[in-house]
Amino acid sequence: MSRRRTPAVLVLLAALLAASAVAGLALGPVRIAPGQVIDIVLGGLTGERRTGAFASIVWDVRMPRVLLGAVVGAGLAVAGTVLQALVRNQLADPFLLGASSGASAGAVLVIVFGAGTGVAGAAGTAGFLGRLGVPSAAFAGSLGALAAVYAMARRGGAMTTGRLILAGVAVQYILSALTSLVLVLAAHPDQVRSVLFWTLGGLGGARWEELALPAVALLAGTGLLVALARPLDLLLAGEEGAHTLGLDTGRFRAAAFVLTSLVIGVLVAYSGAIGFVGLMIPHAARMVVGAGHRALLPVAALGGAVFLTLADLVARTAAAPEEIPVGVVTALVGGPFFLWMLRRSTRTEGMTG
Repeated sequence: MSRRRTPAVLVLLAALLAASAVAGLALGPVRIAPGQVIDIVLGGLTGERRTGAFASIVWDVRMPRVLLGAVVGAGLAVAGTVLQALVRNQLADPFLLGASSGASAGAVLVIVFGAGTGVAGAAGTAGFLGRLGVPSAAFAGSLGALAAVYAMARRGGAMTTGRLILAGVAVQYILSALTSLVLVLAAHPDQVRSVLFWTLGGLGGARWEELALPAVALLAGTGLLVALARPLDLLLAGEEGAHTLGLDTGRFRAAAFVLTSLVIGVLVAYSGAIGFVGLMIPHAARMVVGAGHRALLPVAALGGAVFLTLADLVARTAAAPEEIPVGVVTALVGGPFFLWMLRRSTRTEGMTG
């Protein structure tokens, strides 16, 4: 039944994404009618780009931000889905497992010590390291954090929810302290303010020239992970069950961690640390299409894109003319959800332990 439902769910989510994108392009300090937004977008897509202030606002200011939000939301949701399968824990999330904090720490190191001025789209200011400097450092930080959390949580051969969360919190504290130290040592006050805002998660620095790498990371990473749907499904049977069915769990898990860390690192390098998207969206997707990853991953990707596009719209308009970091909005929604999941998970472990 869930397999037959998947195409309809994907069509519905695509329609919701289109509607949320139109809302993101229409709303802001300058309101533009949705019909006019659609006319401007269609004109640009057909090679007949409209002129005027509204067209400039839509194409040059809001469109890169909406697209980056959709890409980052989709990527974080996919990463969260895969991490939950790899560690066999539904509380896993790029933010809670320290992957986003590790990526932030690596990126901030390059931004502060590899660049001479402030951050305008953080990944574009890697100084002598070039444009790949920040994504590369974010990938290394993300992979290192994930490896550390997994090693601590697996100590003794068993992994419980409590141990996983404690390991993630410990790694986050260490990395946050490192990030704070780097900012204290930064030479430029403007750089510190920019990076502090960026570490809370923000899409305000989105530019057309910086969309290619996150989009490629999302498409390539999601495509490879969908191709690995069967091994991910096998992990749900447990270590022994997956091994009996012919899966080298150690090698597969290591390769999947590297691939997921690469996706997280690239996305965090362009958006900052945005939490809880990878926690909430996979759960919602499972309730609709089940646990099979061939259907789950595309649904989670579209769901994450819709959610972060709407969250960024709230961040831009809720306190206008001031702007709230989108990471704050996702935390306000995801924090209570996490506490509810933690309580339910703890109760389940208590009944089965």
